Amino acid sequence: MNDHIVKSFDDELDELTAEVARMGGLAEQLLTDSLNAIVDRDNKLAELAIQRDQDINALQRELEQRVIFLLALRQPMASDLRRTLTALKISSDLERVGDLAKSIAKRALILNAARPMPLTRSIHRMGNMAGGMLKDVLDAYTSGETDLAVEVWHRDDDIDAHYNSLFRELLTYMMEDPRTIDTCTHLLFMAKNLERIGDHATNIAEDVHYLVTGEPLPEERPHSPTHREKE
Repeated sequence: MNDHIVKSFDDELDELTAEVARMGGLAEQLLTDSLNAIVDRDNKLAELAIQRDQDINALQRELEQRVIFLLALRQPMASDLRRTLTALKISSDLERVGDLAKSIAKRALILNAARPMPLTRSIHRMGNMAGGMLKDVLDAYTSGETDLAVEVWHRDDDIDAHYNSLFRELLTYMMEDPRTIDTCTHLLFMAKNLERIGDHATNIAEDVHYLVTGEPLPEERPHSPTHREKE
């Protein structure tokens, strides 16, 4: 392969990485807007978040086509193949993050019409945890920092613990005051979506480690009921 072809291929791989990073930025913003729509009771922001999911879906379709083109035309091997397939896997996780954040925004529209509940702040805190994991793991992807990816991977336990605590609080609210059941049910679904976003960030952390090292993480994964292989 001559130098021109090699340079062209490297440029295409760089563009692929940039496309994934752009998709990740949109997913981060969608999640942030969805969470702020809850705390600020801002329906316009919730509607904007719902619409933004279309941009993420469009980017994923475009990225899939780009990957198919690279596989067919370049037939990458070794680290180039890892880089190509990792971009595809991460884009799939980001598309699911967008779907989950959009679901939160839709429920925000319902909650904003109901009586405010103090536990919406707990949802926002959990959302910040999930958003932080997403941001850090995307930074790890673009920089190739495996230590940061592993650190994010271990934080999955923290978000699971927060979910379990919030779950118990919401059940207590519902038992003590049946009038809160509808609102608490929506908050439960939101919390579960955030827990799943944490799982997708953990998926990406595993992919980053494999991308950089060529090896899977040597430890057992933080236990969680929602892994990529179960979805």
